[in-house]
Amino acid sequence: METVGSLIDKLCINELKIYHMTEQAGRDDIDDGFRQDCRKRLDILRVQRDDLGAELEELIDDVMSGKRILRIYRQMKMYNEKKFKD
Repeated sequence: METVGSLIDKLCINELKIYHMTEQAGRDDIDDGFRQDCRKRLDILRVQRDDLGAELEELIDDVMSGKRILRIYRQMKMYNEKKFKD
């Protein structure tokens, strides 16, 4: 199951890809084939962004309505702890 944090992380990465792919698609020093490929990739990235955004909204709605409960997972490290040393 996705978490709010993991979805936001994916959305941020996706937005960076969209930003840079838009730059590449707008270059005039490259051939039309490359620009066309960039535009196709932009379409895919935008669909992914919309899907991730919808998933995040659904998760938030479920949490707010009580359908889902967010759990906090704490790190359980066993090294550098006096209790676990020989």
